[in-house]
Amino acid sequence: MSHVLPPDALKGTRIGVSVAPSADLDRLGLAESDFRAVLGELVRIVVPAGGELAYGGNLSPDGYTPFLAERARAYAHGRRALLCCLAWTEHRRLPLSELQRRRDQFGEPAEIVCLDADGTPVDPAAGRGEEPVSAFAPETRQRALTGMRRHLTRHTDAHLFLGGRRSGFAGALPGLMEEAFLALEAGRPVYLAAGYGGVTAEIAHALGVGGAPVVPDPADASPPDPRFLDGLARLRALAEAPARRVPPGNGLTGAETRELAGCRDPHRIAALVARGLGRLRGST
Repeated sequence: MSHVLPPDALKGTRIGVSVAPSADLDRLGLAESDFRAVLGELVRIVVPAGGELAYGGNLSPDGYTPFLAERARAYAHGRRALLCCLAWTEHRRLPLSELQRRRDQFGEPAEIVCLDADGTPVDPAAGRGEEPVSAFAPETRQRALTGMRRHLTRHTDAHLFLGGRRSGFAGALPGLMEEAFLALEAGRPVYLAAGYGGVTAEIAHALGVGGAPVVPDPADASPPDPRFLDGLARLRALAEAPARRVPPGNGLTGAETRELAGCRDPHRIAALVARGLGRLRGST
């Protein structure tokens, strides 16, 4: 299916992107490059229609931020098309000159917002010199990541989820799980591209969204992180709360939502998300 929205169909709409590597990729016959293919397709469809993307990550040269900024540049035509939110612990761990150099590299299509530990935008040069902070207490990292995710939720209209770690995360919950909880609590439409496994598949199962793959743990898997189990319990409780629709309407039919949850084709994933967004805006 080729699904191209008309110009300005998504003007004023910003979709958050939550993506992180999935430990299930090898067992599903997929690769990290498939994540980038999904993101590239999403940019190709959303940005020409006037929409923006938002991502809470870092400025690593091989990370998702430069990839999204590069793809956005091809379609943005001089306007902003990407919001990147940097948690306190992300921008403070870089030398000030290096932080500024990397921000300058992204240019016009990307707005890089540096946040304090509670998720409020700050001047990254305020109260510091050139030297970075080499280490942070675990509680500081958790607070900064939660603050960043709250800021991201406040400044997005919908949210796409893809992959995600079940272990080895620094936040209070797995990153995608916390962002899903915040988006759902705020009533944001969510799109669960769970065919790549990872935490996104766990979110889909917890919310009762059919179509997501069930990937058994390998025999040598470590016991689940208690924070991961806590996140699942919180999502289930949110979904079961009376007088609350979880997940909220995302512009897709039930069949389309199930298809998205099991889909592994980058173009189809992006097209389904665009279809849902377009319906919510009355453009399709």
